[in-house]
Amino acid sequence: MPAAYGRPVTSYAGVSLWMEQVGGLVPRPALGGDVDVDVAVVGAGYTGLWTAYYLALAEPSLRIAVLEREIAGFGASGRNGGWCSALFAASSEKVAKAAGGGESGRAAALDLQAAMVGTVDEVGRVIAAEGIDCGYAKGGTLTLATSPAHEARIRAEVAADHDWGLADTRWLSPAEVKERIAASGVLGAAFTPHCARVQPAALVRGLARAVEARGVRVYERTAATALRPGVVETDRGEVRAPVVVRATEAYTPELAGLRRAVLPIYSLIVATAPLPPDAWAEVGWAGGETLTDGRHLLIYAQRTPDGRVAFGGRGAPYHLSSATDPAYDRDERVFAELERTMRALLPGIGDVPVTHRWGGPLGAHRDWFPSVGIDRGTGLAWGGGYVGDGVGTANLAGRTLADLILRRDTALTRLPWVGHRSRRWEPEPLRWAGAAAVRRLATSADAAETRSGTPSTRRAALLSRYTGG
Repeated sequence: MPAAYGRPVTSYAGVSLWMEQVGGLVPRPALGGDVDVDVAVVGAGYTGLWTAYYLALAEPSLRIAVLEREIAGFGASGRNGGWCSALFAASSEKVAKAAGGGESGRAAALDLQAAMVGTVDEVGRVIAAEGIDCGYAKGGTLTLATSPAHEARIRAEVAADHDWGLADTRWLSPAEVKERIAASGVLGAAFTPHCARVQPAALVRGLARAVEARGVRVYERTAATALRPGVVETDRGEVRAPVVVRATEAYTPELAGLRRAVLPIYSLIVATAPLPPDAWAEVGWAGGETLTDGRHLLIYAQRTPDGRVAFGGRGAPYHLSSATDPAYDRDERVFAELERTMRALLPGIGDVPVTHRWGGPLGAHRDWFPSVGIDRGTGLAWGGGYVGDGVGTANLAGRTLADLILRRDTALTRLPWVGHRSRRWEPEPLRWAGAAAVRRLATSADAAETRSGTPSTRRAALLSRYTGG
């Protein structure tokens, strides 16, 4: 029976609908003892595998080992909502400020934004080149306004995108939305073309095969316990390497000395059975768009490649001391609310049953600012803190880390998230209290907007402060 960070799970196929669909989840061989390599990558999710992929392409002679405590894609990479988007967790305003402000800061933020936009197509290019069957469809994202408060906020976000050069973000009228999807109570929507739907586990498992085909060694069921300069300590032996890459995202607090580096935030998803053709004829949604709306407590959805609705959102609690556990992947209260919201928003799905429910943790830095970097003195590199936007951002991280490791001075290594250092999260119980307050605040802001029909600006401003805005 596989054990997720020391705690049993039923099977790897039970991790998510996505993992069940890919099948073939027999673990690769574990590390057989001490080994010496050129680059050791800890974590076989998107960040670790993209880093290994681009390193192997650039320098085929490199000895690269990827170490995974469970199996490739076990974490967020095999459970997420399948949005390969150009979203970066920190706003352009925050990035510009971190880059020094003024015109140079704005230019740096625009460079990062352009890199994220290009990343969506880069992922699609590699998927095609490697023959990875993961349902990649670049249909963009619809952000629905289902209340006057949503409309005001989303229109402001469209205007902000235009201010930052994203002229292809546009506001759609209710009639234009209806041409794409039959959703209830819609007052309009924002549309951006910069997102692709994917089957996330198929992508990460295909990527693992692609790196192995290039000579990368992927060791599964091998638990890293500590990282130090030149060495990864595991339960199967030591891996010695001049460069060690930490790509552990929400599971980072499990490593020695990193308890407060990343906050694990749980996000949960429900998925229906495949809809019959008459239901899809009523719902529409034939363009491959990913879907969200204007509420503070995030929801996200996609029409899956096999004709289901996968509908996810936040709302599950943070657990004391950054704990992760398979038991936390399920919260019946959150599942019920997700299903209620899905059926209210998409009445055309009728009484099609929900067949799958799952969840898992994602990682957030204290300032909600993802980062990549390498300490030249120690050889320790890192990437992560994506706050749920990692499908695309992790590809950019992998390309950037490859350039950094190879000491290449490129446009990627000069992006403003490179070398960014977030302060640590507060000690407990302050960390737990703050996370609980954010969840309550988002819920109360949505409730207040439902009652009043106007934006809850005071709560929104406070929420932004909590999340590093």
